[in-house]
Amino acid sequence: MEFNHVSVLLNECIDNLNIKPDGVYVDCTMGGAGHSKEIVKRLSSDGLFIGFDQDKNAIATAKERLAEYSDRVKFVHSNFENIKEELEKIGVHKIDGVLADLGVSSHQLDEADRGFSYMQDAPLDMRMDVRKDFSAYNVVNEYTEEELAKIIKDYGEDNWAKRIAKFIVEGRAEKPIETTGELVDIIKKAIPKKARIDGPHPAKRTFQAIRIEVNNELGVITKMIDDACSIMNPGGRICIITFHSLEDRIVKNEFKYLSLDCVCPPEMPFCQCDKVSEVKVITRKPILPSAEEIEMNPRSRSAKLRVAEKK
Repeated sequence: MEFNHVSVLLNECIDNLNIKPDGVYVDCTMGGAGHSKEIVKRLSSDGLFIGFDQDKNAIATAKERLAEYSDRVKFVHSNFENIKEELEKIGVHKIDGVLADLGVSSHQLDEADRGFSYMQDAPLDMRMDVRKDFSAYNVVNEYTEEELAKIIKDYGEDNWAKRIAKFIVEGRAEKPIETTGELVDIIKKAIPKKARIDGPHPAKRTFQAIRIEVNNELGVITKMIDDACSIMNPGGRICIITFHSLEDRIVKNEFKYLSLDCVCPPEMPFCQCDKVSEVKVITRKPILPSAEEIEMNPRSRSAKLRVAEKK
């Protein structure tokens, strides 16, 4: 299946990266290479672009779409939590900008057999990196009722989390839950009809929660930001697009922490933490997509872009 993905907040990202022609830039989540291509186009032959993705389909697509710029492009098939280690492997120790689009790609949602979508029946999978053994099947069939309720509540922010978890455990007692369709049916039974009226698809929040758990999506964000900041040249920018409040909160809080000069308790008479401010937060409030972009690409509706600059 062709890797189609509409790049969200494209112009806003490129503007905020402040790209230098001879700089070194990292796209942590290449996807269909939309953002990547706009970065690479602005680099001279002295510049360098490094594209990360844990999805082998994304890597293959990006190699095709960026082929004409092969003299200034490198690819890394890895999760962006390994940004520092992977860059060191290829001899890159300093960078000038980082972009991360934390949303699941349109391609992954639309490719039925990946099991990301509650709209298409497929094996329970949801792995962004298919080299991993752990999938949605393991979460749904092996987690305890309490563990399921916790991730659906914490990662899906679903008020029906306990009831959904209970119905999942009861369902799998008869036979393993093997497909997205089977899981959707169970979720629909768990949520009363009157609670489904005028709301999002009843399975949306649970699927989000399971996907986050399978790919450890929230656990890797802080490490990526910290590691990127540690190798960023002064004036370099970190641009991160989030798609739900959990991600946005992590990015906002980490940018704030990195910007602080002191984290000592207020009652301390003088600073003893030796904390140094590392970044300037460029976006006190996140940059949101325009009405025109939302109309053209409804999936951009919940996107937020936050930017920090290395001091």
